[in-house]
Amino acid sequence: MVTSAQPLVICIGASAGGVEALLTLAGALPRDIPAVVCVVLHVGPHSSILPELLRSRGPLPALHPKDGQHLQPGAIYVAPPNNHLLLDRDIARLSRGARENLARPAIDPLFRSAAVHWRERAVGVVLTGRLDDGAAGIAAIKAAGGTAVVQNPADAIEPEMPLAALAAASIDACLPLGDIAPYLAQLARAGTQLPSVPLPERLSQELAINFGSLDMSHLERIADVSSLTCPDCGGSLFEVREQPPLRYRCHTGHAFTAGSLAHGQSQATNAHLAGGVRSLRERAMLLRRMMSVAQGTGDAAQAATIQAQADRLWRQANELELLLEEEISNEDKGGSA
Repeated sequence: MVTSAQPLVICIGASAGGVEALLTLAGALPRDIPAVVCVVLHVGPHSSILPELLRSRGPLPALHPKDGQHLQPGAIYVAPPNNHLLLDRDIARLSRGARENLARPAIDPLFRSAAVHWRERAVGVVLTGRLDDGAAGIAAIKAAGGTAVVQNPADAIEPEMPLAALAAASIDACLPLGDIAPYLAQLARAGTQLPSVPLPERLSQELAINFGSLDMSHLERIADVSSLTCPDCGGSLFEVREQPPLRYRCHTGHAFTAGSLAHGQSQATNAHLAGGVRSLRERAMLLRRMMSVAQGTGDAAQAATIQAQADRLWRQANELELLLEEEISNEDKGGSA
């Protein structure tokens, strides 16, 4: 076995509770760490000052990279809002491609690109968060010969993401947050052992989708069509053959673990239920206005018939609203991204 002196890429993913976890981690990373550090936090399309926060807490410079920027060891590159961060060897690529696991930026695309282009020099770190983004990505890093690190779920503000990562792959280290930075520094200074395992062809096929290829052959080589539809676009979903975790992709690029798909379906169901409540109440309000007109013209029989219809619709709206409240309560108990 030969030890490589080339730098590592350390890819870190976090969601709910992740800001404080990332600040703690950044504050403990050494200034001279021989590694490129990339971070994804689920911020969606909202503005982010995470790079400024990370710079204020630790010795490493932190920034939102520009598309095409060369990545340097000893710096932290944070996925910009509403952009996936992908690695093309040592070059950052930003993508407004389809959401994965209901998120953009998402953790899995970054981890997958690191697995393909950095192989045994890729380190994936999954921190606190809800649902299971990062699980498929950390499995990809392991499949390509890299190293997988997970925050101890008992130590995480939200344990779902760490638990999902632990279930998806053979993890090299499951550590309390305070022990992760020293472990990463030790990995970076030790280098990596070569040769690496062969790169699974399915990872390259899926990464091509992340880089914007709409060639259906990429999807057909890794997945089989299912009877489910995409909650984001309504297209047919394909079930990815590689498991765990159980995952789905649609032909426009949206991707889901089973957990995030169920959450997306729940959100769509709740939106339909809320629309139904509104529609029923608007119909009842119109009928009550029609009832008042009938009363004004002296047509008591017609007014009574319309009032009965309006009352029935209002009761149905109330019953539907109770069902919606129950669904939202169950969703809150089950967690969200």
